[in-house]
Amino acid sequence: MPVQIPDDSDFSSFKDQCLSCDGWVSRYNKGGVTVWCREEESRTVQKVKMRIVCKDVTAETLYDVLHDTSYRKKWDTNMIDTYDIGRLTANADVGYYSWKCPSPLKNRDFVTMRSWLPLGNDYLIINYSVKHPQHPPKKEYVRAVSLLTGYLIQSNGASCSTLYYLTQMDPRGSLPKWVVNRVSQFVAPKVMRKIYKASLKYPDWKRKHNPSLKPWMFPEQNALPCISVSELNVQRADSLENIDESGLSEDKTHHSEDEET
Repeated sequence: MPVQIPDDSDFSSFKDQCLSCDGWVSRYNKGGVTVWCREEESRTVQKVKMRIVCKDVTAETLYDVLHDTSYRKKWDTNMIDTYDIGRLTANADVGYYSWKCPSPLKNRDFVTMRSWLPLGNDYLIINYSVKHPQHPPKKEYVRAVSLLTGYLIQSNGASCSTLYYLTQMDPRGSLPKWVVNRVSQFVAPKVMRKIYKASLKYPDWKRKHNPSLKPWMFPEQNALPCISVSELNVQRADSLENIDESGLSEDKTHHSEDEET
């Protein structure tokens, strides 16, 4: 399938999903974080949506934190590796991301096309999985598939903002039910709080680390190699190996402190 760079209607549709209440079931609501789930046609692919109100953090700062790969390595302790592969347009690129899953589950990774758009008081970042010929699946990871993942940041005034995170992901594995429950009850809220805490510290950190370098805001600063959309294909889940981890027991897992609320 050919890859298409999102247009204004795609961003508008994503925003509508973030703000809509129809069909979403609340699974968690505590400490300023709300998590909703929406089961789709496939039992293995769920849509999860989260929201957190970030006091003393501007929408612009949240937007910078979510873009800044150098800073992500400081706060995202579930991340194994991330790097940019190349740029498609002034507001679209391709990147790689791998993350730790609780043992004995296998770790996952993605190759995604990411696109972003500042829109008035809103900022949007969305991605979906693509295939790049130089970045095939690795034997030590399960190549997961992002059908649609992204962030909506809304400004609530001079020094307050609301962050929405929505993801529809195929983990390429028949996961046990306890994993799905744990994601909505523990992992997802923790991630949202981490982003919030990281955003509070970002302005001080950025002042000491290339304060004027923001290629997501200033495309002329982008030094990534240019790649053509013709080099990419949409990553279809059915073309990847599907592993069965449904029989793995929760009492055999090793949970990190980062998963606790």
